[in-house]
Amino acid sequence: MKQLNLHLNKFNFNTNYLSRFIKLPTRLNKNYMLAFIDSHIVHYPSPINLSYAWSFGSLAGICLVIQILTGLFLAMHYTPHVDLAFSSVEHIMRDVHNGWFIRYMHANGASMFFIVVYSHIFRGLYYGSYMHPRQLLWCSGVIIFILMMGTAFMGYVLPWGQMSFWGATVITSLVTAVPVVGNSIVEWLWGGFTVDNATLNRFFSLHFFLPFVIVGFTLIHLALLHKDGSNNPLGVDTSVDKIPFYPYFFVKDLFAFFAFLLFFCVFLFYFPNTLGHPDNYIPADCLHTPAHIVPEWYFLPFYAVLRSIPDKLGGVIAMGSALIILLLIPFINTSEIRSTTFRPIFKIFYWLLVADFVILGWVGQKPVKDVFVVIGQIATVFYFVFFIILIPVIGILEKQFFKK
Repeated sequence: MKQLNLHLNKFNFNTNYLSRFIKLPTRLNKNYMLAFIDSHIVHYPSPINLSYAWSFGSLAGICLVIQILTGLFLAMHYTPHVDLAFSSVEHIMRDVHNGWFIRYMHANGASMFFIVVYSHIFRGLYYGSYMHPRQLLWCSGVIIFILMMGTAFMGYVLPWGQMSFWGATVITSLVTAVPVVGNSIVEWLWGGFTVDNATLNRFFSLHFFLPFVIVGFTLIHLALLHKDGSNNPLGVDTSVDKIPFYPYFFVKDLFAFFAFLLFFCVFLFYFPNTLGHPDNYIPADCLHTPAHIVPEWYFLPFYAVLRSIPDKLGGVIAMGSALIILLLIPFINTSEIRSTTFRPIFKIFYWLLVADFVILGWVGQKPVKDVFVVIGQIATVFYFVFFIILIPVIGILEKQFFKK
């Protein structure tokens, strides 16, 4: 009996001893998670002089979450078939409980997302967020922007209205300008020889999948941000005091979020169709071409670049280059001064670029007439001159000036 009790005591000791090591990974995981949250959110060192212009990054993340959540709910009721897609969207609007709210939030949320991201990009250009050591951070952001554009284009096709159908037909047909493989790529995109049911299924699948790819790149973007630290309005990495992100910038971002939410709700509840095209409330008809085919407003500047080149292949190359050139900025920049506040010459051309981008957006929605074509060509030339010539040349001139 004593031997049995001795064995039982040894067994209890061993199980208790082992249980400590079984629980140890769980404790380590909890401690690691708490330490991760503390170092990257709570006590993340942030420059004390950050303004509300730095809230666009967190707002972009919130917009991404809104788009994914509303998209998941819409996918539960949407039917990706050419005979049923338009009716399923109307079913969501009329019969699904609060379906109109979810649909309008998703449709207007795309516009809000682009407003925030465009503001984020121009803020980065103004304060030199593309300069060393943040080159990869900038490039990852540009990749996210390009993925956003692809996702938004495919999403615009899904309601299968007139502008959805003809927009998909016109834009995808541009790929035929690519030598040798152009026609094969278009046939693969279409799933046949015309925009039809296979095309809609492909676009629905990719539109559902790409946001999760964007989430992956967003995590990389945040990792690079926390690796190199946030830029600041002065454009210097030293001699700027750092304070914890929480509660100071948490409260600041929270206020920016509620201001953004108010702006969003004005469109959502009072002007839900202002940012869309009325022709998209007409079912797709391959026998009736709309008088004026235009994409969504956030594509218009790049659409204007496409139209400003008289050659089809040249237009496709120009439109693609208008996006790709953003990736080259960190590597063609020659200036050592980050903030445009301290670059008077560059500041003039920066604001001319902002005006130029607005003009391109305005021209993109206008009919193809001589006057608008000429304005678009001038604006396109300035767009490329700014990035290819002005950014490196102004940096060289600044160095020469400071040497004197």
